[in-house]
Amino acid sequence: MSGAPGRLRIALPWLALLVVGAGAATLRYGLVESSAVGQLCASAHAPAWCTARLWLVLGFLRGIYGIVALVVAVLALLGRRAWLAWLAAALGVFALLLYCVEAGALAVLVGCLRLLRQQLRAPRLPPGPQHGQGQQQVQAQP
Repeated sequence: MSGAPGRLRIALPWLALLVVGAGAATLRYGLVESSAVGQLCASAHAPAWCTARLWLVLGFLRGIYGIVALVVAVLALLGRRAWLAWLAAALGVFALLLYCVEAGALAVLVGCLRLLRQQLRAPRLPPGPQHGQGQQQVQAQP
């Protein structure tokens, strides 16, 4: 993995985690904590999307986001797949920003460490002979 494509392949999951964090922050500050949205959803003529806001709030009140993040973190430890590690980290970020702090932090930690481990295990050189030698030869030292 050398050059720009290799670096992009390594950086892409981390950049995607930033996008997940930005999306979760938008949900938190735009829908959940906004007093104007709360008043609008409490009115008699609430828009249909207020149901989604209600489910979002119920999710963190019941700790569902943290539980799901922890389950996926355990699967990432057992499954040893990079996509599972990324999913654990992403769900952990989501849980952290939506008030499931302890479980979310643990899931972010496990997911990020597993993802980093998977990226470090990725092959860096193509299989085959190294240094242009096709056969292993032992040479005597002078």
